[in-house]
Amino acid sequence: MANFAITGVAGYISPRHLKAISATGNKIIAAMDPHDAVGILDTYAPEARFFPEPERFDRHVEKLRRKGEKDRVHWFTICSPNYLHDAHIRMAFRVGANAICEKPLVLNPWNLDALAELEEETGQRVFSVLQLRLHPAIIALKERIDKELSKGKYEINLTYITPRGPWYLSSWKGNLERSGGLTTNIGIHFFDMLIWIFGPVEGMELHLSEPTRTSGYLELERAKVKWFLSIDRRDSPNFTGADSLCTHRSIIINGEELDFTSGFTDLHTALYEKTLAGEGFGIEDSRPSIRLIHDIRTAKTIGITGNSHEYVRRMK
Repeated sequence: MANFAITGVAGYISPRHLKAISATGNKIIAAMDPHDAVGILDTYAPEARFFPEPERFDRHVEKLRRKGEKDRVHWFTICSPNYLHDAHIRMAFRVGANAICEKPLVLNPWNLDALAELEEETGQRVFSVLQLRLHPAIIALKERIDKELSKGKYEINLTYITPRGPWYLSSWKGNLERSGGLTTNIGIHFFDMLIWIFGPVEGMELHLSEPTRTSGYLELERAKVKWFLSIDRRDSPNFTGADSLCTHRSIIINGEELDFTSGFTDLHTALYEKTLAGEGFGIEDSRPSIRLIHDIRTAKTIGITGNSHEYVRRMK
């Protein structure tokens, strides 16, 4: 049994991590978040020490390190806002812990180089949550694509609309410097998946960049991808009114819809099992998608082209 500490425990994604840590037979002994709505700890870690200040949290885990192997923190789970990931990974390394970090590991590709150097210096490792690589439908797709010897590139349309209210833009997620924008918050898993299956990026275009929606085109080694991401519920084809819940997730490959609407609930547990078995997704696994989201974030919008997603063309 390993001892875990978690940062960002009051956040949206932390319950999946708390469940995964518990399901894999491990123990949460410390938690940190500036917000104190953390009653969920009573379900998964009733004896865990909680700290709303990072300074006190840091001091506590350092004290545990000095107590010895049985008491120290062996793993950090990092669910904090994107811009804090790098600092919290470094905190984990300082106390001799490995880290499991929510997407993205960092916002800028050069920060990966610094973390790789720290891995060499400390002997600790950081692993990313790239859970779509463990989805049965995605694994089956990769196996199929690997076997096919298509002469041309696959034509792909990616559409992901996950409605969010006004709170989103007022939170850290709506701050480009803190979150990396929509391509980071809701797109990076899909970009990682596409690169993993269809090969490295050979070119890209950015056609639309707004606070609530963004769209562009990717040229991969084995695919041409038109993509559209949105948090505006009015963009969903299932939209029926102001209060409708209308998440829309679609990947069409050569005219065929990929069905992966279910199977998401236990992916974090599967990822923890894989990571704790020494088969987690490390820095180099994350590098291509982090480089891509940085390039998209810093690209100039060129408007509608022949490569634009149909949703963008309809806005003309």
